[in-house]
Amino acid sequence: MKQPLAGLVVLEFSQYLAGPYAGLRLADLGARVIKIERPKWGDACRQLATKNLRVDNDSVLFHTINRNKESYAANLKDADDLEKVKQLISKADVITHNFRPGIMERIGLDYASVKAINPTIVYGEVSGYGKVGPWKDKPGQDLLAQSFSGLTWVSADRAAPPTPFGVAVADMMCGTHLAQGLLAALVRKKRHGIGAKVEVSLMESILDLQFEGLTHFFNNGQQLPTRSETANAHPYLEAPYGIYPTQDGHIAIAMGSLDKLGQLIGLDSLAEYEASNTSFEKRDEIKNIIAAHLKSQTTAHWLALLEPADYWCSDVFDYDKLTSSEVYQLLQMEQKVSRGNNVSVTTTRCPIRINQSRLTSNVAAPVLGNANDYLFEELGL
Repeated sequence: MKQPLAGLVVLEFSQYLAGPYAGLRLADLGARVIKIERPKWGDACRQLATKNLRVDNDSVLFHTINRNKESYAANLKDADDLEKVKQLISKADVITHNFRPGIMERIGLDYASVKAINPTIVYGEVSGYGKVGPWKDKPGQDLLAQSFSGLTWVSADRAAPPTPFGVAVADMMCGTHLAQGLLAALVRKKRHGIGAKVEVSLMESILDLQFEGLTHFFNNGQQLPTRSETANAHPYLEAPYGIYPTQDGHIAIAMGSLDKLGQLIGLDSLAEYEASNTSFEKRDEIKNIIAAHLKSQTTAHWLALLEPADYWCSDVFDYDKLTSSEVYQLLQMEQKVSRGNNVSVTTTRCPIRINQSRLTSNVAAPVLGNANDYLFEELGL
């Protein structure tokens, strides 16, 4: 299958997660993504090892988000290296970076300077909190962005402290938005022959993720979200929405009729809440009643009652249970990527399918500077 972005050249000055995540998705779709990295050290993510997991001297995290890319090592403070990078820019379609405000200007690789080299370049820029204002120099880091944005006050039960997501959700959303913006600019470039500067920030992305809650806040007297006392899953949704403990595990119950739920699980008292239309007003009271009842039987018992009646519910899996399930196996989400030295990492594939084909690649994250010897010749420089 001819990949949609085949022939596109992307220079990635970005480090860590947000910018490289956008590059990962472009690479999955067929673009040639070349990381511009510092000699000796490279992308700082190479050393950002979660649980101290490393493969071939690079963190597994680096492998995860930089598969299917190449690496060109250059010291941007060295005049000769900088000149070579500018030659690469002349052949590129896209460049991305996540340096703090002012750094690319000092190097001479800001948008205006790059546009002078390559007038139709699509230039992507990631920041933590935008380029102006009192937060512009704060570290653009996922946990900090989650904390600043109010997101940590919508997870966990009411008595719990502010609770962040257990994944780098700000980075991933920001990288997704960057990829969307770059692709939109590339479509315009194809149609009209003009480039663009695309700007995203962790803060704006994590705020966009909360459009539902913030819109409620704006239009309801600026009332803060109130988490459920029990089984909180969404501070703006009524009972029974949440995850409940059972005799041997947990069960997730989505939105649905309390009357019907009560009939199915043998809890007749729920009908009166449905009749009085108090499923949000008395959310905590209702959830505590449901929680106490569901502990009396196993998860399988409740699923056997609810699923045949098309009541929205599910088991709650950990990674072991997930990866051993039939549904997971059918999705074929895993792939093995390898370096030339036969070092391999098992990771996930791109979640997009095109014409029913999964987008996969067996190319692992690059060794630092692996493209230095051949890149100029292949780009005709």
